[in-house]
Amino acid sequence: MNTAFYIARRYLFAKKSTNAINIISAISVVGVFVGSAALIIILSAFNGLGEMVLKMFNTMTPQLVIVPAKGKTFEPNTAYFSQLKKADGIYSYVEVLSENALLKYNDKQSVGLIKGVSPDYLKNKSLDSTIIDGHFMLDNASGHYAVIGSAIQNFLVVNTTDPFNPLQVYSPKKGKRVSSINPGDNFTVLTIPVSGVFEVQQDFDNVAIVPLDFARQLLAEPSKISSIELLLNPGVDAEEFKEGIEKEIGTQFIVKDRIEQNSALHSILGSEKWAVYIILTFILIIAIFNIIGSLTMLVIDKLKDISVLSSLGAGKKLIKRIFLLEGMMITMTGCILGLLVGLIFCLVQQKFGLIKMSQDNPMISNAYPIGLKWTDFLLVFLTVTVFSFMASALSSNLSVKKIDHLNQDL
Repeated sequence: MNTAFYIARRYLFAKKSTNAINIISAISVVGVFVGSAALIIILSAFNGLGEMVLKMFNTMTPQLVIVPAKGKTFEPNTAYFSQLKKADGIYSYVEVLSENALLKYNDKQSVGLIKGVSPDYLKNKSLDSTIIDGHFMLDNASGHYAVIGSAIQNFLVVNTTDPFNPLQVYSPKKGKRVSSINPGDNFTVLTIPVSGVFEVQQDFDNVAIVPLDFARQLLAEPSKISSIELLLNPGVDAEEFKEGIEKEIGTQFIVKDRIEQNSALHSILGSEKWAVYIILTFILIIAIFNIIGSLTMLVIDKLKDISVLSSLGAGKKLIKRIFLLEGMMITMTGCILGLLVGLIFCLVQQKFGLIKMSQDNPMISNAYPIGLKWTDFLLVFLTVTVFSFMASALSSNLSVKKIDHLNQDL
């Protein structure tokens, strides 16, 4: 057995002449234990929140979207797009025409995004999970219907059960001189009943989804569209499919995956998690550096042992290694216990959902989400190891200085 490790282990469990050393060591262990457990629990909670938010966004976000590199609209009736529409691997091919418009209901009005979609849009089976009022329907035998976001509903207070009071939609007429005599002549005004209200997230909830034919009539756009949204069959690699489209489509169009469509969201989720990690790491460092006080007192307490070891031929490196390992044992004990307790807490939360969230959104689970990642455990372990080594190394240097003082006295 390694001599330094053997002696350090004996010091760890042996009684000290001064009880304060035991107390400080216990405080160091508890501090690292609490810090490690808190860090792994909070990182796992951020993972869960991130997964939950992305799941909400992905409900309404296509796997791939094709938009023009310049301008707002483009012509979809080309040979390539006709071929792409029939390509293997595509589950739904949705043509989208969107533009801002003025929405009016009774005496209230609001500006929202009109999003006209082709029939394939309804192939997305997860759309129904977003509905908080009415149902997700865009067409039936009686005509067109709109599904509006909750932000629009909050402004306009639309009654989805009243088919005789439809939503009024105003869009400026293209290519027509502005009339100051009758401002109403400057707008195309159409009405459409509302079949349902959906709620996902604030960025999506200011949208009114309508059939593509309705949007074409409103915007006086007979053939062009704003984008093409694609959902792929299960098992199809979205990144590989995207690369294939980019090779064929040229530089006139941009193909975006879900990360690129919501780049700001992914950036925020990542930066928030790292910010919390840095803050909690500073707290953990304070707990770890308590070991300096504990080891300093231990060195003073074991001066006689150091003198004996030195007289028996123990070099400075051996004595220094003893107290280095002693400090590492103290902090790593707290770290391992903290990671274990953090893991147990996260598993219990996943299984039983002890901590609840507010149920304001139908897509959000009532239990606080937890996402376990082995990389987080490795990150916390390495963080504690690095700072524990630094603190222990500083303290172990004191033992070497004490040897020098003893040798001078002798």
